Amino acid sequence: MRRSIATVSISGDFAEKLEAIAAAGFDGIEIFENDFLAFDGSPRDVGRMARDAGLEITLFQPFRDFEGLPEPLRARTFDRAERKFDVMAELGTDLMLVCSSVSQAALGGIDRAAADFHELGERAARRGLRVGYEALAWGRTVSDHRDAWEIVRRADHPAIGLVLDSFHTLARGIDVDTIRAIPADRIFIVQLADAPAVPMDFLYWSRHFRNMPGEGDLPVEAFMRAVAATGYDGYLSLEIFNDVFRGGSPKSIAVDGHRSLVHLMDKVRRAEPGIRISVPPMPARATVQGIEFVEFASGDEGGAALRSELAVLGFSEAGRHRSKDVTLFRQGEVNIVVNSDRAGLARASFLTHGTSAYAIGLRVDDAAAALERARALGAETFEQPVGPGELLIPAIRGVGGGLVYFVDGVSPLSKVWEIEFTPSDAAPRPGVGLTRIDHLGQTVEQDELLSWLLYYTAIFRTEKTPQVDVVDPGGLIRSQAIESADGGFRLALNSAENRRTMAGRFITESFGSGLQHIAFATDDLFATAGKLAGAGFRSLPISPNYYDDIEARFGLDPAVSDRIRAANILYDRDEGGEFFQLYAPAWASGFILEVVERRGRYRGYGAPNAPFRIAAQKRLLGSRRP
Repeated sequence: MRRSIATVSISGDFAEKLEAIAAAGFDGIEIFENDFLAFDGSPRDVGRMARDAGLEITLFQPFRDFEGLPEPLRARTFDRAERKFDVMAELGTDLMLVCSSVSQAALGGIDRAAADFHELGERAARRGLRVGYEALAWGRTVSDHRDAWEIVRRADHPAIGLVLDSFHTLARGIDVDTIRAIPADRIFIVQLADAPAVPMDFLYWSRHFRNMPGEGDLPVEAFMRAVAATGYDGYLSLEIFNDVFRGGSPKSIAVDGHRSLVHLMDKVRRAEPGIRISVPPMPARATVQGIEFVEFASGDEGGAALRSELAVLGFSEAGRHRSKDVTLFRQGEVNIVVNSDRAGLARASFLTHGTSAYAIGLRVDDAAAALERARALGAETFEQPVGPGELLIPAIRGVGGGLVYFVDGVSPLSKVWEIEFTPSDAAPRPGVGLTRIDHLGQTVEQDELLSWLLYYTAIFRTEKTPQVDVVDPGGLIRSQAIESADGGFRLALNSAENRRTMAGRFITESFGSGLQHIAFATDDLFATAGKLAGAGFRSLPISPNYYDDIEARFGLDPAVSDRIRAANILYDRDEGGEFFQLYAPAWASGFILEVVERRGRYRGYGAPNAPFRIAAQKRLLGSRRP
């Protein structure tokens, strides 16, 4: 199936949109009428520009309020259609979309509408054109694709077909399996959009909150499986109305759109193996078995401070790189790499962002396959020169231009630490009980959140959790996590709406999006807290009012409450279990280190505690200002 996108889906002027859409790998483009009307050029100019960009104009849309009108409105509407046919001929496209009427003058009636479309089909056919009919979710008399199909069927004209739009069907909760009975040759184009599951007026929801397939909550895959079952093999076209996208980067949004379609069709192909689907072959989503390492870029002064922080946290120096100024620190299964080398991406990252966690390493089932899938989905791969005896570790660009490395247990990459590092002769430190990395937190600009959610869920075998609004004293932070089924990989994505929030401060101080938060796991946080205190660790002081509240809210045993209070530990509970959190004071840039203990089947990230620990962090950061 070929891929198309409507011009309304991305920002920019017409030339910028064409350039971004072509560069992202689309085959076609829908011309949204408002974009055409705003363009200072003729229809022939538009058609030539699209063809020069290697794009087919798949659709001209929308034609509104056509069917079921009384005279003289009916005659006037056919005159309008003829003028649009003139434009289509000059554009070089043969398909026009007619959406179901919302006019108060429309009389309704399936036979009346079918008769109108039969006549429109006659007029279109004389020009070698076609017309597709779409049911709007808020249509006055037709709001269901089943009714639209019945009108098309009764119109009984080869130039009249059906347009299916996932949003209109799924927003109304219509059974998608009713699509399977529609003949494939009567479906003229399929438009796709997702959206968050937010109850609201259909029109407002559609015009402001649509997003790419896989970025929202609608069952777009089920819709597409039903379409594929008909044998349809025409264009899949994105039609996205989104306020954030309208102000975003045309290039980034177009890349997201193409990625979303490729990922969607790969999922459909795997779910419906008996259906022939044209989609680029690629490996299945990579299974993440854990976070192998986090790598910091640092200079001399920042590196010394970071090493001191790691020592207090119980990390031992485990190795030195054979040829670079890179040190490995380890505790339990946690590997922290401090890169102070004077060359390469780490140095460039340090000069731009200061001491920062610029790379993560994921332990996957097959590193080569993970890289191949990422490349097929449009991820930017990364390589830099390697020295004698070094491994070329597969990597892709991630949040903020940082890196995501892939290692596995079935290739030489499984021996990366032994191959690239020599054991340290430094005396090992007694650990404090850190076992692994529980989760990471990456902070991104507001308009990037959906992009990175799609990036992770398309490449890796992960699922999204519901979005959470975190209340910061300076404003709201939107937070949404992705995680593997077994919890081996958890990552929270947080978006900054303004610079007064902790997330916003981090982006400002670090000059861009990046990894802001590492949460280490322990099996016994009280024991770990005691060892940390003995090593000189200063925990984040939490307001006494917080502890009075949780004792009453959860009915905690006073003895447990006293232990939590004494160690500055935060507490949460859900139906699956309990969660304990201990924070270090935030760094000047807003970078956060945390130690957590999960008991039972607790699945969250302590979101109810976020307002209180953020307030404590901001108080402490404020007290450090000169």
